[in-house]
Amino acid sequence: MSVTPTHRTFADRHMGVTADSDRDQMLGALGFDSLDALVDAAVPADIRMDAPLALPGARSEEEILGDLRGLANQNTVMTQMIGQGFYDTHTPPVIRRNVLESPAWYTAYTPYQPEISQGRLEALLNFQTMVSDLTGLDVANASMLDESSAAAEAVLLMRRASKAAATAKAVIDQNLFPQTINVILGRAEALDFTVEVADLSQGLPEGDIFGIVLQQPGGDGAVVDHAAIIAEAKERGAMTTIIADLLALTLITSPGEQGADVAVGNTQRFGVPLFYGGPHAAYLSIRAGLERALPGRLVGVSRDAEGRQACRLALQTREQHIRREKATSNICTAQALLAITASMYVLYHGADGLKGIAERTHAHARTIAAGLTAAGIRVASASFFDTVTAIVPDRADAVIAAAADRGINLRRIDAGAVGISADETTTAAHVARVLEAFAAAGFDVAAPEAAALGDYAFDAALARTSDYLTQPIFWEHRSETQMLRYLRRLADRDLALDRTMIPLGSCTMKLNSTAEMESISWPEFAGIHPYAPADQTAGWRALIEDLERRLVEITGYAGVSVQPNSGAQGEYAGLNAIRAYHVARGESQRTICLIPASAHGTNAASAVLAGMRVVVVKNLETGTIDMDDLKAKIEKHAHELAAIMITYPSTYGVYDTDVREVCARVHDAGGQVYIDGANMNALVGVAQPGKFGGDVSHLNLHKTFAIPHGGGGPGVGPIGVAEHLLPYLPSDPRAVAGVAGSATPVVATLFGSAGVLPISYAYIAMMGGDGLTDATRHALLGANYIAAQLRDHFPVLFTGAGGLVAHECILDLRELTKVSGVTAEDVAKRLIDFGFHAPTLAFPVAGTLMVEPTESEALDEIERFIEAMIAIRAEIQEIIDGRFEVVDSPLRNAPHTAEGVIAGEWDRAYSREQAAYPVARLRTDKYFPPVARIDGAFGDRNLVCACPAPEAFED
Repeated sequence: MSVTPTHRTFADRHMGVTADSDRDQMLGALGFDSLDALVDAAVPADIRMDAPLALPGARSEEEILGDLRGLANQNTVMTQMIGQGFYDTHTPPVIRRNVLESPAWYTAYTPYQPEISQGRLEALLNFQTMVSDLTGLDVANASMLDESSAAAEAVLLMRRASKAAATAKAVIDQNLFPQTINVILGRAEALDFTVEVADLSQGLPEGDIFGIVLQQPGGDGAVVDHAAIIAEAKERGAMTTIIADLLALTLITSPGEQGADVAVGNTQRFGVPLFYGGPHAAYLSIRAGLERALPGRLVGVSRDAEGRQACRLALQTREQHIRREKATSNICTAQALLAITASMYVLYHGADGLKGIAERTHAHARTIAAGLTAAGIRVASASFFDTVTAIVPDRADAVIAAAADRGINLRRIDAGAVGISADETTTAAHVARVLEAFAAAGFDVAAPEAAALGDYAFDAALARTSDYLTQPIFWEHRSETQMLRYLRRLADRDLALDRTMIPLGSCTMKLNSTAEMESISWPEFAGIHPYAPADQTAGWRALIEDLERRLVEITGYAGVSVQPNSGAQGEYAGLNAIRAYHVARGESQRTICLIPASAHGTNAASAVLAGMRVVVVKNLETGTIDMDDLKAKIEKHAHELAAIMITYPSTYGVYDTDVREVCARVHDAGGQVYIDGANMNALVGVAQPGKFGGDVSHLNLHKTFAIPHGGGGPGVGPIGVAEHLLPYLPSDPRAVAGVAGSATPVVATLFGSAGVLPISYAYIAMMGGDGLTDATRHALLGANYIAAQLRDHFPVLFTGAGGLVAHECILDLRELTKVSGVTAEDVAKRLIDFGFHAPTLAFPVAGTLMVEPTESEALDEIERFIEAMIAIRAEIQEIIDGRFEVVDSPLRNAPHTAEGVIAGEWDRAYSREQAAYPVARLRTDKYFPPVARIDGAFGDRNLVCACPAPEAFED
C-alpha cells in the first residue's frame, strides 16, 4: 500500500495518483522517467502549445465557494411569475438531498449496461408512465433536452412518419411560446422544409401539410378546445403535436383524448428548480405505431436469464452512435437526473397531490383575473389555467416596474400586454402585490376553495374526467420514510462512480467533486428565471462570461457559446454555424460533410440534422485517416465541401500525426474543420484545437470539465469558434427569427443548461492552468499503463507514436472470440461480478472494449481493474483449453446474482466461489447485481414501456 502525501491543493485531491512512488511505478512500466517525457513521446510536437495556459492561479475549495457566493449575491431572487414555460416549484427536501445532491444518482452513467442500472431504469420507467398517463398517449420516452428542442424533434417525427408528399409543410400555431417557434424554424431551415406560422383558431391554411403543432395552454395562457382543428388535420392527412403543460393536464382533457398523435413539453415544474433555464427534463409521448420513429431513449421491460422482470433500454438500434447518419435524432444526452427528480416528485405527491397543486395554482390565477376585471382591466382570454394576460395599453412597462418594486417579475408581452403566471409557490400575498402593481388593490385575494369539476375557468367540456397515475407505484411512497427508503433501494441496485471506477472510453467518468456541486442548489443560482431582467442576473452573467473566457483560452478559439445543452446539440450548433457561414458567402451548395470512420458516433447524425450529406472517409489499419481516400473525396466534392468532422485524439484513442495536413487540405478546398471535443481530456493544457486547424469545436462539459453524467444527462456542449464564425453562434431564442445564413437558436434559453455551469467554473478555477495540464498528463499515464499491463492478455488495437495511446485504449477481443466463442459483451457482463462497470462495448469497433481510466483513479483502483481483466482472460483460456464450453462458462452466465449463487442445486461446470468471488479482494467488498443477464430481444418483441396497471397485481 503506497503512502499518499498530505493534500494541499484541489488538484492533489482531484488526481488519483498522488504518491510519487505510484507515479514512478507507472512511468517505469512505460519506460519513462517523467510525465513530461511521456507527453513528449505521445503528443505530436507540431500541435503542442508554445506556452502554458494563461489562466488565473488555482483557487482552493474555500476560496471558490467564497467566489461563487459573491457571484450568487449579485443575482436578485424575485418571485417569478414570468411563466413562458418556466415556473417556480418546491423541490421536496428528501428528493433534493437524496437525488439531486446524491452522488449515487448524479455520478451514474447512461444505462447501456442494464444489469447494473436497474435503479435508474425503474425511476425512468416511472417517468415514462407518468408522462404517458398525463398526456393520454401510449408511449413516452425517457426524457428530452428541453421543451423547444423537443417540439422541433416532434416536427421531425411527424415528417418521418407522415405519408404526405415530400414537399408538404408543417404548420405551427402562432400562439406557441416565441422561443419554441424560433427553434422549430431554425431546425426546418437547416433541413430545407417549410414551416408556416398561422392562426390555427381560424382553421388550416391551404396546401399539403404533414403535421401541425398546437400548445395547451397557449402562449398567452388561453385554454382552447382543439378538437375541431385536430379533426380537420386528420381529414387532410396531417398529424398533430400538442405542446402540453403536465400540471395543467391534471385538470384539462389530455392530448391523446383530444386526438393528438404526439405530445411534448417540460417537466420542470415537477420539483426541478428554475436553474436560470436548465437543465430541465422535457418529454415526448406518442400514440401506438410510432415507436420506431421515436427520438431519444426508451426504457422497456424485459426479463433476465433467471426469469425476473428487468428493465433495459428498448429498441437500442435507434441510438445514433450505432445508426450514425440513419439515426432518427442526435439526442445523445437526455436529462435523466432531472427526469428522475420529476418522477420522484410525482411519486411523492401522487395523483391527488398533483391535482391539489394544480387547483391551488388555478385558483390564484382566477383571483388575479377577477381582481383585474373588477378594476376595469381587460383580460385577453377568459379561458385559462395558470396564466392571465392583462391588456394595459401603453402601461406594460410601468406595471412591470411596479411589480418589480414589490419583488415580483411579470412577463412583458408588448407595450400593451402583461402576462402573469401563477405556480405551486404562489400565495395570496403574491396575488395582492400583483394587483397592486396594476393599481387594482383592494380586491379580496384569499384563495378560493378548489373549484368543483367543471367549474374551472375554461370550458367544462375540456375538464378532465379520466383517471391517471393509478399504478401502485404512485401511491406506495407517500410518507418521507417510504420515499427515503425507496430512493436508497433504487440507488443500491446501481453501480455509479461513488462505488467503482467506470472505465468508459470516450465518456470520461472522472471525479465530480462536492465543492464543484455545492453551489448549484443555492437559491441565488437555482431560483432565477431564464428571462429575468439583466439587472437581476449580474452574477449569472459574470460567471458565464468568465467561464467562456477560460474556455476560449483552453481551446484557442475566438469565442464560445454555452447555449447547447448536450454534446450532440453542440455538434448541431457548430455545424449550423458552418452552414450559415457558407450561405452568407453565397456558397449554399456546400453541403458535403466528410466524416472519418474513426469519428465520434454522434457526428453523422448531427451532420444530417444540420442539412448536410455525409461522405465517409476511410481509415487505415493503423487507425489513422487514409490520406489517399481523403484527397480523393476532397477532389470529388471540392465545390460542395462544407466541412470535415474529426475527433481528436481520434475515437481510436490515438493522436493522428497528420492532423494539420488534414485541416489544411480541407481549408484549401474551401471547407471548414469541425474538431469534435469529446476527447478534450487528452488536450487541455497540451494542445488547442483552435490553434492547430479547427474552425469550430464542441466541448463536453459533462466529460472533460467535471459536470456529472447523471445517469444520462444533464450535459452541456458549448461550442468554440474561430473569428469568422462568431456571427453564427447560437442566437437568443426569444429574438425575432432570422433569415437563411444567420445564427439560429438551438434551445429555449440563451445560456442553455446554465444551472450546472458553476460546476465547470469551479473545476477550472480550482485546478488552474497547471492543474488542468497535469490532469491531461495523468489521463495519458493511466491509459498507457493499462494498455501496457494488458497488452499481453488482450491486444491493444490502435497505438500512435512509440506504441503509445492517448487517454483511452481499445482492447481487441476479436481473435479470442474466434477461438473461444467469448464475446466482448460476455467480458462486459463478467466485469459486473468483479464490481466494475464495463468499458465502452463494441464502439468504435465491433468486438472490442474501449477503456478510459481518467486522471481521477488511484493506482489501487487501476490495478483492481487490471487484476479483473487478467482473471477474465484466464477464464477465457479455460474455455480454449476445453475445461468447459462457452455456454457453460462463468462468462456466458455472467453476471451472477446473489440468489442465483446461493439458491437451489448448483449444476454449473464452475464453482459458486468462482461465480461470485473470482478474486480474493471481493470477499470484503462485493456488489451483487439485482438481475442476471437480460434478454434484450424478448423486450423488443414484447414492448412494454410503462409501469404495470393495478390489474396486474390482482390474483
